[in-house]
Amino acid sequence: MRIGQQPGGNGAHGSSPTALADRFTGPGLPSRLTRRVLAYIALTKPRVIELLLVATIPTMLLADRGHIDLRLILVTLFGGWMGAASANTLNCVADADIDKVMKRTAKRPLAREAVPTSHAFVFGVVLGLASFGWLWWQANLLSGVLVVATILFYVFVYTLGLKRRTSQNVVWGGAAGCMPALVGWSAATGGIGWPAIALFGVIFFWTPPHTWALAMRYKEDYRAAGVPMLPVVATEQAVTKQIVVYTWLTVLTTLALVPATGVVYAAVALVAGAWFLLMAHQLYAGVRRGESVKPLRLFLQSNNYLAVVFCGLAVDSVLGWDTIGSLF
Repeated sequence: MRIGQQPGGNGAHGSSPTALADRFTGPGLPSRLTRRVLAYIALTKPRVIELLLVATIPTMLLADRGHIDLRLILVTLFGGWMGAASANTLNCVADADIDKVMKRTAKRPLAREAVPTSHAFVFGVVLGLASFGWLWWQANLLSGVLVVATILFYVFVYTLGLKRRTSQNVVWGGAAGCMPALVGWSAATGGIGWPAIALFGVIFFWTPPHTWALAMRYKEDYRAAGVPMLPVVATEQAVTKQIVVYTWLTVLTTLALVPATGVVYAAVALVAGAWFLLMAHQLYAGVRRGESVKPLRLFLQSNNYLAVVFCGLAVDSVLGWDTIGSLF
């Protein structure tokens, strides 16, 4: 709930706990214990949880515009981290069979049997229960309920229901990755306001182009595993056309939030949006011309786009200047 990847798997680059585990094998080091601990960490997909930080903090700052409640932010992040770790771990349990088939995921802990599946299941459930209890205790009941709903949706609706049955899996399954916006807002206010719904929409529309760009690069992996990602069942031109459509929806949704923000966010959203659209259109144009394209570039840069937009929102919220909506 990945900056980075959402439904569809881990990112393609960067050090992972699995990779780090390979380094802790020297003489005198407790290699077995170290590997086991790092394997459990890898189950939580730490890079995926980056999205939690990117979405939750700016949302909470916007909800309490002009103020910073550091304690509440930290306890909400911790509870949200446990919830995201639970969902990712249970996703690994459900996908253990296809992870063994896909080259990109063959080194995940369950795929290489570094952790017993039953232990991973218990680990995921305990994390989920802990996240609910923590948020109910430290924030409010609504935020705890939303985290549980996220876990259940990601595991049962996306992983077990949509992922292996429809090419629209990441469109609807991506809703799980949008929940940090609602959790953060509810923790700060006790309810859900329209700006939180707008931020939910930003991540919702951002997820398909982000994930499809990665799937274009690894479509043979998905085909071998029997997962009908859009790039597996559609032509590159059809996929990149959909990427352009969802990129436009993403940018327009960021602009819909402008009335609740100030000039800093508005400027960042406009400039970053133009940049994101340019990348998507370039990818589509390259495919139409029959050129050899690099979809992974869009995947990686989409991470930067989302980070820039939410960082702009955080700065704007901390400054607490008059909102654009209040000027009219």
